[in-house]
Amino acid sequence: MKNPLADKILFLKVKSQDPEAYGRFYDLYVNRIYRFIFFKVNSSAEAQDITSEVFLKCWQYIKEGKEIKNLNSFVYIIARNKVIDFYRQKSRETTSSINDPDAPEIMDEAKDLLLKQMQDSDLESVLAGMSHLKDEYKEVVVLRFMDELSIGEMAEILNKTQGSVRVLLHRALKALKENVNEQPGNNTKD
Repeated sequence: MKNPLADKILFLKVKSQDPEAYGRFYDLYVNRIYRFIFFKVNSSAEAQDITSEVFLKCWQYIKEGKEIKNLNSFVYIIARNKVIDFYRQKSRETTSSINDPDAPEIMDEAKDLLLKQMQDSDLESVLAGMSHLKDEYKEVVVLRFMDELSIGEMAEILNKTQGSVRVLLHRALKALKENVNEQPGNNTKD
């Protein structure tokens, strides 16, 4: 969404509980939110489920008439919280499966296949390098360069100051560069 006036009008309509406007908002944001979540959970099926939950929760919040200052940031905050909930639940399930000797091991073949396919081009080597980043580094790289959010929006989503977001982004880019340079076939040192 690049037209600030159109964005403002759409957000006002969404906040006034207009289902058609929410449908347009969903269409504009669903791919961005899915991508944000996918980089955190590394599973297409899980990312789709969580994305659906995010937009449902957002709509429920709007229907309850609660105040939303920035809808753009709000939907990312919900997404981030849903990912945290996902890992909490997964942690509980892992703990219970450790106690069950008959529980089968689950391999994520899609993740392995994705990593294998990523090793053929520069963009793919960057994506592969991202897989080795800390979660908070992945998060800021995705928000800044894929979702094109401003430092201020990122600070609001991450509940940090703009200065700490800048530092975090700088460190993330440095770590990403090191990861990409360490990959086989990428011996470029600047």
